[in-house]
Amino acid sequence: MTQNYAAIVIGGGPSGSTAAALLAQHGHKVLLLERELMPRYHIGESLIPYTWFTLNRLGVVDKLRQSANPRKYSVQFVSITGKVSQPFYFFQTIKHECAVTWQVVRSEFDAMLLDNACEKGVHVRQGVTVRDVLMEGSRVTGVRADGQDGACGLEIRAKVVVDASGRDSMLSRKFGWKDRDADLNKIAVWGYFKGARRDPGVDEGATTVAYVPHKGWFWYIPQHSDIVSVGVVGEPGYLYRGTRDPAEIFAREVDSCAWIRDHLKGGAQVEPVRVTGEYSYHSTQIAGDGFCLVGDAFAFLDPLFSTGVFLALKSGELAADAIHAGLQTGAVSARHFDSYLQQQRHAVRSFRALVCAFYDQSFSFREFLTVYPHLHGAIVDTLVGNVFNDLAPLYAALDEFSRRATRSEIAATTA
Repeated sequence: MTQNYAAIVIGGGPSGSTAAALLAQHGHKVLLLERELMPRYHIGESLIPYTWFTLNRLGVVDKLRQSANPRKYSVQFVSITGKVSQPFYFFQTIKHECAVTWQVVRSEFDAMLLDNACEKGVHVRQGVTVRDVLMEGSRVTGVRADGQDGACGLEIRAKVVVDASGRDSMLSRKFGWKDRDADLNKIAVWGYFKGARRDPGVDEGATTVAYVPHKGWFWYIPQHSDIVSVGVVGEPGYLYRGTRDPAEIFAREVDSCAWIRDHLKGGAQVEPVRVTGEYSYHSTQIAGDGFCLVGDAFAFLDPLFSTGVFLALKSGELAADAIHAGLQTGAVSARHFDSYLQQQRHAVRSFRALVCAFYDQSFSFREFLTVYPHLHGAIVDTLVGNVFNDLAPLYAALDEFSRRATRSEIAATTA
């Protein structure tokens, strides 16, 4: 690790493995440093259809086809009263093999991507903790790291550093760029069950989103080996009412949601309940001279539409291409990432518009599509990850619908 590299990637999750593998495919010498030892646990298990394109470029689609991971054909929604929506089948609007995607176990999925980076020629070192970046003026020139063998203060230089440190957001914190999203202040509480009920046929691997009061929701994600991932998301004030014990919160919310309760009653819990909170944030910048941010190091929105892995993969891909272009002309400067920043901001804002609409107490997707039936395709496009296009008509309609609902509420209150 004492030799110089074209690029150093901090973190071996999906964004880091993608950026590293594609840079290596471009012919660059790449070092990836991962603090933990793979495989390791991670939440975020549902792949939306447009992850296919980056996964195909990485060369791992065949591995997923051959895996035991359940096929995911759709997303469905369950109202507070228990009424189940018609599933949003991806193949109804997408005439491409990406319309069938997967529900994955992240420890296995992430290890597969890291192994793929190794196969592409990336120098991968696990159990190495990056403490800081090296700088010459405002330019990042490498990293300072501690090795698994106890070696401290290793200095490793590169022409560019990719921060894929996830929620640690190493460089965003260092430069004071990290902003929390006050409008999406949620917590999640989740667990895993074996033998729980699955819907029949093509719906067996569907993601189900079940509403709970105050615009909270459950996810229900079937995995292989007869395991189901189940979690509830909501405002801290709602979920923490009466107790802060994750197991008690989870049990209470399951009992209050008829669809989830019915699907879990034949299953057995196989792991302790987990909790995480106040997770939505973004970085005000994405790059500087000699470095860039990818994946959760740049932004994490909300788990509602399972966009985290998509944004990680796509950001790793876009960053790798921007870095390659910069390395072709010499030193990689901040300007090489201008297009990358605009694309990532557009994607995050597109998903955020739907997430905020969902959490708006006055909003209903069913009512929205009754008023704007011509935007059904745009909604599905966003749900599947087809967001790198003009979604201005959808944004305008969401804003208009929200203002109309607000006016109706005011009128009802003053009547």
